[in-house]
Amino acid sequence: LLKSTGAQVQVAGDMLPNSTERAVTISGTPDAIIQCVKQICVVMLESPPKGATIPYRPKPASAPIIFAGGQAFTIQGQYAIPHPDLTKLHQLAMQHPPFTPLGQTTPGFPGLDATTPTSSHELTIPNDLIGCIIGRQGSKINEIRQMSGAQIKIANATEGSAERQVTITGSPANISLAQYLINAR
Repeated sequence: LLKSTGAQVQVAGDMLPNSTERAVTISGTPDAIIQCVKQICVVMLESPPKGATIPYRPKPASAPIIFAGGQAFTIQGQYAIPHPDLTKLHQLAMQHPPFTPLGQTTPGFPGLDATTPTSSHELTIPNDLIGCIIGRQGSKINEIRQMSGAQIKIANATEGSAERQVTITGSPANISLAQYLINAR
């Protein structure tokens, strides 16, 4: 992956708590990261995991989080307590400019200074191929949604039409990856 994409990949040695998954950190240019993620997805699709997969489910934050003056604080009782780990994460996110939006921008998570650019992309899929993309009980489309991070909506079949409309919403990187995974089906 490193040679073909120019991105750097680091796989954590330990599994995430109460799961069979590990954290993977990919660094490089935005294009290199997108290409690397595509390659990883291809490998995952070609070599499904052996045995049961227990996904990592992080515990929700018990206290509200506020970002102010470039620092993160958690609210405990009547006091705002500085949270150094979240402050580092917030500062790192602010250092990397977001992708140029292709369409409308919508606000990101409440409390964050920056907004995450999102856009929509539409494509048409022939009716006889839509089953390959959806999978049994939606398993394939859910897998694509999870891998790409994009929202994917498949329109209902229209009488007399041989195609179905598919709308992909997310960041340009999410949309690019979702398109790639759909085409790979």
